[in-house]
Amino acid sequence: MIDRRANQEVSAVGGAERRRPVVVLYERIVDAINAGTYPPGSTLPSEPRLAAELGVSRPALREALLLLQEDGLLSVRRGVGRTVNDRPPRRGFEHVQPLEDLIGAGAPVRVRALLRTVEAPTDFTAQHLLAPVRAELRFWESLLAAEGTAAALSQEWAAPDEVLERVHPAFAEALRRAAAPERTSMLAVLAGASRGVALGAHSAVTATLVGQRRGEQLDRSADTPAVLVTQVVRVGQTPVLAAKHMLPTGAPALPVLQSN
Repeated sequence: MIDRRANQEVSAVGGAERRRPVVVLYERIVDAINAGTYPPGSTLPSEPRLAAELGVSRPALREALLLLQEDGLLSVRRGVGRTVNDRPPRRGFEHVQPLEDLIGAGAPVRVRALLRTVEAPTDFTAQHLLAPVRAELRFWESLLAAEGTAAALSQEWAAPDEVLERVHPAFAEALRRAAAPERTSMLAVLAGASRGVALGAHSAVTATLVGQRRGEQLDRSADTPAVLVTQVVRVGQTPVLAAKHMLPTGAPALPVLQSN
C-alpha cells in the first residue's frame, strides 16, 4: 500500500501546486483565529459542532486540529477541550544531523518519497521560516523505513528560493540538482551542501497521536502514540529549513542530547 501511494504522490518541484485538504482546513481555522472568531484563551466548539460549522468531516477536522495542537496554536485541557494559545511554544537546542542517520545506528534506513512539491505557507511555515503569504516553499514528505518497517514520517519545508540564494546558495543549488530526491531527505541535502557553512538548529520534542492520514502512511492505527520532533535550521539568524518528524511506537530509538 505504501509503495503505491508513493508512486501516485511524487511530483516535480516547480509543477502545478498541490494543496493538501488538511492544509486548507488548517489555514481556515488559523484564519478564524486571526480574525477573532476564536480569540486567544477561548475554547473551540466541540468537534461535531465545529465540523458542521466548517462543512467538513470529523476525521478531517480531527487531523487539522492535531496539526494545530502540534504547532502550538492549540492546547488540550481535560474537562475543558481545545483552547487557543496566545503564543508559540519555546524550543530547545539540537545538533544538526539527518534523522535517517540518527535512527539508523542499528540498521540501514531507507528514505522513500511520498511527495515532492511546492506549497504556499501555512501558519507553521510562516512563523518558523518567516515566509511571506505569497511565497512558494519546497515541500518534501518522506517515509523512513528500517528493516522493511515504517519507522518515521518526515515533512520538510525549505525557505523561499530567493532567501536561500542570499544566505545559502549551495543549498539552493543542491535542492535543484538533487539527483535522486526520492531517496534522500531535505535535511541530508542541506547537510551535504553545508561544508564550511555554520548551521544552528532548535527543536521541540512532544508526544502526540499519529492521526488518520499519517497512520495510513505509517501503517499504524490512528490512535497510535508517537513522538513528534519539530526542527528549525538556520544560517546565522535566517531560517532555511523547517521540519516535522513523527516516530510512532515501535520505531527505532532516537538519541536526544539536551542542553540548557
